[in-house]
Amino acid sequence: MNPQPAREPEGSPAGEGLGPTPPAAARVFGELLPQAEEFARLLATSGSERGLIGPREVPRLWERHVLNCAVAAEEIGSVPRLVDVGSGAGLPGIALALALPETQVTLVEPMLRRTVWLTEVVDALELADRVEIVRARAEQVTGEFEAPVVTARAVARLEVLAPWCLPLVELGGRMVALKGESAQQEVDETAPVLPRLGVTATRVVDCGQEVLETPTRVVVLERGAEPQSPKAGRPGRNRRSKSPRRRGKETR
Repeated sequence: MNPQPAREPEGSPAGEGLGPTPPAAARVFGELLPQAEEFARLLATSGSERGLIGPREVPRLWERHVLNCAVAAEEIGSVPRLVDVGSGAGLPGIALALALPETQVTLVEPMLRRTVWLTEVVDALELADRVEIVRARAEQVTGEFEAPVVTARAVARLEVLAPWCLPLVELGGRMVALKGESAQQEVDETAPVLPRLGVTATRVVDCGQEVLETPTRVVVLERGAEPQSPKAGRPGRNRRSKSPRRRGKETR
């Protein structure tokens, strides 16, 4: 599979400042390393040109962004479906799709300019058969689909993020939030409301300790019960787990 370059702004440099692919990338992405390299290049070029990645982030894209997100696959493991809330530049959603080649991924992103870019990247990386883009806020798709794992990164503090994401987590599934140094503090602040959202266990985990100089710290919220009130999570009636519905080309 040879990914085709996405359309980029005229005159955009071919990944200037990105730096070489770190050896650890082959370990994380395996056979999909070429697609991961193309994703990093697109972030450094058209992603930066369109304001999805700051220019100062380009030299550290691999360590701070692409690998930082992809190593969360260690915690996620083998799952059939994953929903990424607030996907932005495809971090962590596209990085995880490349690290988890058997997983169907739904990217939920409300901003049109971001979904347009994500669509171009998914097409360029030839991932359209298992990565879909839904232009919406998380609360707008509550009740439409759910998945064993819902991820988020740099969207909001946990006390705000949990009520958005947990309604999309199927019973017995997990919310995995990439949080960094603030992880435990945010868990402590949110702890009083988590049982009302159906959370029965909470963990703070470091991922990528053998890959990254600074491991990725994630918060894992396990949804083992129904929320205590419909306002705290999903609709009052029980729902059966189903795959995310494919939408039309509303992002173009």
